[in-house]
Amino acid sequence: MKNFQIIRALSAASAVSNIKKEKEAMFIAGGTNLVDLMKKNVVAPDKLVDITALDLKQIEFLKGKVSIGALAKNSQVAEDKAIKEKHPLLAQALAAGASQQIRHMATVGGNMLQRTRCSYFYNTDMPCNKRVPKSGCGAIGGVNRMHAIFGASESCIAVHPSDMCVALAALDANVLVEGPKGKRQIKFTDFHRLPGNTPEKDNTLEDKELITSVEIPDNNFTKNVHYLKVRDRSSYAFALVSVAVALDLKNDKINDVRLAMGGVAHKPWRLTEAEEFLKGKTISEEIFKQAADLAMRGARGYGDNDFKLTLGANSITEALTIAASK
Repeated sequence: MKNFQIIRALSAASAVSNIKKEKEAMFIAGGTNLVDLMKKNVVAPDKLVDITALDLKQIEFLKGKVSIGALAKNSQVAEDKAIKEKHPLLAQALAAGASQQIRHMATVGGNMLQRTRCSYFYNTDMPCNKRVPKSGCGAIGGVNRMHAIFGASESCIAVHPSDMCVALAALDANVLVEGPKGKRQIKFTDFHRLPGNTPEKDNTLEDKELITSVEIPDNNFTKNVHYLKVRDRSSYAFALVSVAVALDLKNDKINDVRLAMGGVAHKPWRLTEAEEFLKGKTISEEIFKQAADLAMRGARGYGDNDFKLTLGANSITEALTIAASK
């Protein structure tokens, strides 16, 4: 790890002002991913702007929405009584992520910005277009058991590792940011990017922008929800496949539904076609299987991860079944 300067910001405006002065500067909060990347020499900032003193830790229930500060800890949100009651899908997804110790350090904003856990990305001796553009993708034709089956490109087949982000994509969240050009709002489903020809760009943040909060609009998904995470071991492991399901049921009929997957793409993968198919249907195993088959259309394996094509469909069916039974 190279030497770097660290300064502490006391406001969002001062944080943005300090970071825009230098090209190789980054924000740091919990540091649960950034510090690992620095130790591996995957990133090497000259300056870190510590934003932990900013007043961005609040969870506020406002008219028509909940606002969650970017510095709220993952454990704080997951254990919040009102979040559990009004947005249980988010609480479940957060509880499935990492370990309890990491959840006590990791922030909402940091969770959104975490980089892929692709082994080729972390190994600086291997080619990786995400780490070094136009150097190649070691995972294509290499060991790719954990990799994407949706939305990949010839440049990159890495996946986004977050559980929280899958739930936020399903819940139609919005991201509020502040930067040198002022404040703006981004739909959560537009926040993360597919790799295309620029896999080094994980998201749609503009240069030196700071996430200040995430907002979730009110909904009726308070009971029939489930976050299913399929992984190699029961804790502290990233998803092979995950599924976020939220159902609004009336007399066994699906009035509204949200579906998203994790561990399958460069971003949380929203299943809008399957959602539209399910609306108005009466719940049944056959209907859920049909929705799963529809959701998996266009999926492609790369060898080691071909099993995800079957696992994905089965996981969607199981998650829908569990959510509907609550």
